[in-house]
Amino acid sequence: MTSPWMLIGAVYGLLGVAAGAFGAHALRGRLPEDMLAIFRTAVEYQFWHVAALLGIGLLARHSAGAWLTASGVAFTLGVLVFSGSLYVLALSGVRVWGAVTPIGGVGLIAGWLCLIVHLLRS
Repeated sequence: MTSPWMLIGAVYGLLGVAAGAFGAHALRGRLPEDMLAIFRTAVEYQFWHVAALLGIGLLARHSAGAWLTASGVAFTLGVLVFSGSLYVLALSGVRVWGAVTPIGGVGLIAGWLCLIVHLLRS
């Protein structure tokens, strides 16, 4: 049975490639450089956490546990909020979305912390 974390990672990977291509081809020349940089940051962080989610899925096959599950949840929500808010900020130019981004960042940090705890307890 496929781990839900691997499935979520694969979906985020697909969306990350689509977003990266959209940013590189459709947005170049349409958005100011600072907004393109924000968009690229969203794609970059999304991809780092695709790898993390795939890794969690592999780990779950051998050593499942509450901390590993918490890590997967935190990464899933963290990417959604962190990268999602940056995508909206870059595309809309509404700067208030920048205030939402750190909430996603805390989720990403929590995901790494939960993963560390899981690994130390395994």
